[in-house]
Amino acid sequence: MSATTRARTGDGAATRARRASARRARLRGAPVAVAGICVILIGWEVVSRAYGKPLLFPGPADTGSTLLDGLTSGNIWTASVASVLRVMAGLLAGSLAGVLLGLLSGSSRVLEALLEPFINVFRFIPPLAWFAPALLWLGSGETSKVALIVYTSVFVVAVNTAAGVKAVPRDMIRMARTYGAGPLRLFFAVRLPASLPYIFSGVRIALGNAFMTVVTAEMLGAESGLGVLITEGTANTDVRGVFAALITLGALGLCADRAFVRLLRRYGGRFSAATREEGLIR
Repeated sequence: MSATTRARTGDGAATRARRASARRARLRGAPVAVAGICVILIGWEVVSRAYGKPLLFPGPADTGSTLLDGLTSGNIWTASVASVLRVMAGLLAGSLAGVLLGLLSGSSRVLEALLEPFINVFRFIPPLAWFAPALLWLGSGETSKVALIVYTSVFVVAVNTAAGVKAVPRDMIRMARTYGAGPLRLFFAVRLPASLPYIFSGVRIALGNAFMTVVTAEMLGAESGLGVLITEGTANTDVRGVFAALITLGALGLCADRAFVRLLRRYGGRFSAATREEGLIR
């Protein structure tokens, strides 16, 4: 057996051992997660009973019944699909734009001086502040809703991407230049791959921002969506319906986050491993 074959065999065994260890850790954490959910439900029931007004502060049983009714009737399914599609469209467009901005800002001091003030000013303005301008400029159609989600995604991805480009070790760049790498090859072979853990981290944060923003976006005259259910429930004092929509939104966000992490672990290769080592994926 050659040294190369032995090295590959050793790497494969180490990878399998890490995966097995990760599975065991997740299994050990499952009872703790279940216990945490039970504590939350018990605390929720206690607070609801202490408040004494089930119409305004329903307990988990009443909320669960409303959630089941919504799932049975199909209202929550329809609203969930509409919201998730908006989130995915806005997140994809915002992430691509953010990566482009971040790569440009991190690769050139001149572009950094031009773009960084723009990025840092707008990332502190919440999407809710653009509610009226978006409605006036883009109307009440899908464009305005997706635009708000793009806005809440683009800047966090841009900041993380720029940080990743700047964090590329100078020795790595010098070595690539020594071997004859030009600017284009240096960018695609060194800067971009080394920045991917930061990009993945930014996209994951942007995913959470997108789910938080979709409720606001769907107040812009949407016909369907979890934000619509929350708005209608608030107008009709249907707090159980509001709670059911909020639980659905949180569950969808959690599933999307877990799916994103699983895809990275499965297909991200060495970039996924690097991201985990930096504590960005758990």
